Amino acid sequence: MRELTYLEAVREAMSQEMRQNEDVFVLGEDIGLYGGAFGVTRGMLDEFGPERIRNTPISEAAISGAAVGAALTGMRPILELQFSDFITIAMDNIVNQAAKTRYMFGGKGKVPMVLRTPAGSGTGAAAQHSQSLEAWTAHIPGLIVVQPSTAYDAKGLLKAAIDNDNPVIFYEHKLVYKTSSEVPEEQYSIPLGVADIKREGKDVTIVATSYMVHKVLEAAKELEKEGIDVEVVDPRTIVPLDKETIIKSVKKTGRLLIAHEAVKRGGIGGEIASMIAESEAFDYLDAPIKRLGGKEVPIPYNPNLEKAATPQVPDIIEAVKELVRY
Repeated sequence: MRELTYLEAVREAMSQEMRQNEDVFVLGEDIGLYGGAFGVTRGMLDEFGPERIRNTPISEAAISGAAVGAALTGMRPILELQFSDFITIAMDNIVNQAAKTRYMFGGKGKVPMVLRTPAGSGTGAAAQHSQSLEAWTAHIPGLIVVQPSTAYDAKGLLKAAIDNDNPVIFYEHKLVYKTSSEVPEEQYSIPLGVADIKREGKDVTIVATSYMVHKVLEAAKELEKEGIDVEVVDPRTIVPLDKETIIKSVKKTGRLLIAHEAVKRGGIGGEIASMIAESEAFDYLDAPIKRLGGKEVPIPYNPNLEKAATPQVPDIIEAVKELVRY
């Protein structure tokens, strides 16, 4: 099977949907000739034209408001925000309109829109362009929250997101854009709310999200050399969360580490930990649950400090070793 980069997989998913459904269109800042901040929409203007690849003013409030309105009137918009940090400017439309309309109108109105946005640190983009804010949107009933970690997952999950009749927040980590994996040419859909076991193991379960999946898999290879067998669970969507897969894995290994790049305080790791504590998996634990997350600081510009602000491979290895000592 051919390989695509994550970036190419996202572009292909959108293009295939647009070819078969005229209601799908893309809007955002500089997504036309420029191809978007990270080049995801490059070339799409030539195929679909300015009516369906729509450049917008520099206003996230305007972009999100236009998308909500278009979705309410029967379109299926995909809006691209240049950086996930800018979701803060669009929060009123996302939280108070998109997330609640279907509920408030008893299902008579729906908002089938996808908000795609690059997230995370590692590019030296500093404090206002490097955050991981997925826990904010995960807190809002009515929103679906997706964090694909591979090109294969990105294409399948994006199709499922576009086909869904509810608003979806689709986080694309900047450092994953250039990674590649095998991706089928034909359209396929990965169900929202189904986790993937990226690596099977018997000693420790690590639940990791987005780019942290890649770091955890790297750590797992190093730990294997020392006889520690790590199972890696990638939720892929944090809303809805595949609780059954995580519970089953923890019952098998008896140990749980949760790793995400977002600030540890208030992060999705706390939700997963409490879910395990409230489930039958709690009685299978042989060690306390551990969480790894970002430091409680804005992301620094300095590359060494930037790395220090989020979990790295050595931090994961150390945390796993602490767990297996119990």
